[in-house]
Amino acid sequence: MDRRSLIKRTGIAGVLAAGVAPAVHAQAAVRWRMASSFPKSLDTIFGSAERFSQTVKALSGGKFEVSVHPGGELMPAFGVVDALEKDTIEMAQTAAYYFTGKDPVFAFSCAVPFGLTTLQMASWKDHGNGRKLLDAFFAKYNFSTLSAGNTTTQMGGWYRKQIKSPADLKGLKMRLGGGVFGEAMAKLGVVAQNMPAGDVYQSLEKGTLDAAEFVGPYDDEKLGFNKVAPYYYYPGWWEGSADLEFFINNKALAKLSPENQAIVKAAAAVAAADMTSKYQALNPLALKRLVASGTKLTLFPKSVMDAGFKASMDVFAEHEAKSPDFKKIHQDMRAFQRNQILWNRYSEFPFNQYINSVKI
Repeated sequence: MDRRSLIKRTGIAGVLAAGVAPAVHAQAAVRWRMASSFPKSLDTIFGSAERFSQTVKALSGGKFEVSVHPGGELMPAFGVVDALEKDTIEMAQTAAYYFTGKDPVFAFSCAVPFGLTTLQMASWKDHGNGRKLLDAFFAKYNFSTLSAGNTTTQMGGWYRKQIKSPADLKGLKMRLGGGVFGEAMAKLGVVAQNMPAGDVYQSLEKGTLDAAEFVGPYDDEKLGFNKVAPYYYYPGWWEGSADLEFFINNKALAKLSPENQAIVKAAAAVAAADMTSKYQALNPLALKRLVASGTKLTLFPKSVMDAGFKASMDVFAEHEAKSPDFKKIHQDMRAFQRNQILWNRYSEFPFNQYINSVKI
């Protein structure tokens, strides 16, 4: 007897009794909620969450939908990990280093000072031990990760005064993204403050902040930092790249069919590629506009970079002495990085060095 005849003769109760329910259940709609830590105005970062949602819906023929909520709508921007632990939401979009107050290990999933570049981070996570080690650690918080896109190498932030030496950092009140970078800057005398991007402009304008770093030219221009802090320093040595991520509730993921699990992974890959390439395309144009409007683009003095490097290495050593998890993941990342530096010496570095020296 075919399925259609069975349903016609016995109704849905008969279908269930006949053991064909799995086929019916497979068509059930899935509805997830994603809480972002970012405002909707940031079309690059928040746009990654929206692209993920659109792709899930398209690949599932509308049977799997993910509603996307900007920071502060469902919960505070930095409340998403607690919500995942409590099974309040199915997923979040955020930066892992926002949560180093829970454990410094979180930073490795996003960015650490003098860490990996964009390509290196993707390689370490997907073809090295990075994601395996990090997801094993994050299991205690009831989530696993997929990349949501990388901001690429970031800028060194906006300052109301010039930074000519490490001494100029002492007492500086600065908005920082979080993580071991904040601890390294504290060793240099900076008073680190971690706050959502949407709160930074007013703090700079009022003088309750002396400096702020966020991402790079495109996002920084949107947030208007150039209007309240004239000096724009580079490079952001604390973020050779910053990998934004989708944190996915492990229980919710386990309930999905294999097809829907594959859709989640595919949609994340689409969103991540879109965000990363968007930053690469938009940042140089935004930087030109910022400089044309009077922004003072300035290279960090080597003395500041050197002081930052020493302070960062001291922080890493301190955490390694206290945390086996931190030591294991940090050592694995640095071993991977050493191989990448070796390869870069013969690949991108000499190519970029030459192409930057000629007129094209």
